[in-house]
Amino acid sequence: MSEIIDCLSPNFDERELPISILVLHYTGMQDAASAIARLRDPAAKVSCHYLVSEDGQVLRMVDEQKRAWHAGNSFWRGVTDINSASIGIEIVNPGHDWGYRPFPEPQIEALIPLVADIMDRHKITRGNVVGHSDVAPRRKQDPGELFPWARLAKLRLALPRPTKNLMDPNWTDGGFLLALERFGYDVSDSLAAVVAFQRRFRPELIDGEIDGECRALLLALLLPKPRGDD
Repeated sequence: MSEIIDCLSPNFDERELPISILVLHYTGMQDAASAIARLRDPAAKVSCHYLVSEDGQVLRMVDEQKRAWHAGNSFWRGVTDINSASIGIEIVNPGHDWGYRPFPEPQIEALIPLVADIMDRHKITRGNVVGHSDVAPRRKQDPGELFPWARLAKLRLALPRPTKNLMDPNWTDGGFLLALERFGYDVSDSLAAVVAFQRRFRPELIDGEIDGECRALLLALLLPKPRGDD
């Protein structure tokens, strides 16, 4: 794993929940220096535990035992204080507002062992490795459709996109949303929830439409898995 450099932020407080979730973000700013400055600015009231630059440098900004302020108003699998229950990693990328682009190889090569180490130490399941858009679908798009979730999934660091024995359960739209909520999403804004699901599990077509492929993917994700493999 890459050497981790301390670049500490004052923006944190105490956790109230055990760590069970890992949230991946992109910085969504024009460059790394701007993102780091904001994450260390007391007035901004935002932070993260780690930041991974495009050249693969890893910064530690908040101690893992503390509650970093990275997720905001978010929800996942019944948890409403995501900051208390999670570790947040910011991945330097200008994002959709500043010229969204693929994540470079040195960055992903540094991110993968960091994610693996965090998951191992805190016993975080693959189903709880999520994007900011998964936990805050009404507000966020990151890390976005270009993030290589499939690569993490091959290493058992995220849930894979189902590819086998896909069957359309022919749920109504309401049935799909109930199933999506069961899987973990906040569905209070149904369109945003569907878009977030597609961005994660069908990034080649993000149209907000509940179709047979979406229903089949979600059904496969909900099917029973071996113990400890969710």
